[in-house]
Amino acid sequence: MKNKSKILSAPYTVWMVIFILVPVLLVAYFAFTNKSGEFTVENILHVGQYSNVFIRSIWMGAAATIISLIIGYPLAYIISKMKAKTQNVMIMLIMLPMWMNFLLRTYAWMTLLENNGLINRLLGLFGIGPFEMINTSGAVVLGMVYNYLPFMILPLYSIMTKIDNTTLEAARDLGSNSVTTFTRVILPLSMPGVRTGITMVFVPSVSTFIISRMLGGGGNLLIGDLIDLQFLGNAYNPNLGAAISLVLMVLILLCMSVFNQFGDEEEMEGMLL
Repeated sequence: MKNKSKILSAPYTVWMVIFILVPVLLVAYFAFTNKSGEFTVENILHVGQYSNVFIRSIWMGAAATIISLIIGYPLAYIISKMKAKTQNVMIMLIMLPMWMNFLLRTYAWMTLLENNGLINRLLGLFGIGPFEMINTSGAVVLGMVYNYLPFMILPLYSIMTKIDNTTLEAARDLGSNSVTTFTRVILPLSMPGVRTGITMVFVPSVSTFIISRMLGGGGNLLIGDLIDLQFLGNAYNPNLGAAISLVLMVLILLCMSVFNQFGDEEEMEGMLL
């Protein structure tokens, strides 16, 4: 059985080595070498001059993640309590925008948010505006929330559908009100979905570059834009770009590890209560 399992898992192992391990090793190699291929740590040291970009990216990614959680959590819970057929329809509606090209969805928001866009025209009918919505940090966060919100809802929904109604009924029979039932039963049981959703939204939000370029107008430079400039821009420096990518990878891993430890403590505390 063990040999059979190894044979069946061989394609996945090869896939992980080729598309995960090898790219990470290449990034590390370029990060610690110069253009001549000699070992150096100058690329890592130069990353410090872009600390403001890192802070901006983490802050905007965290804002998009929090907003997605605030919107996605109650929505996922409401959907999980609907009838099975209604649940399927709602999940299809959430997934429907993702069937459209990512760039087209972002272009649509450019049309909506620009000074002569649909939103400002609609507000103009009531004598309001126009407002400067495009090329702002708020527009970038809005684009992140819109594009990555399904990645928050789906893992939350998949976890919440597994919460048995008899568990909630037992909590109410024991005298728990709605708030107590949520804080001591629903929230601890849904924490795996919360952690997965936060990871799936935070990671692409921090590293995005298309959204910030199209909705931020170049004035809201994020880490993804910075890396893109090093590989495809006029300041061609793949070694520095690899170093920035490596530092970003480490920062994301640190943030996720800290959050997961905090989440485990919260979950255990809720279960004990």
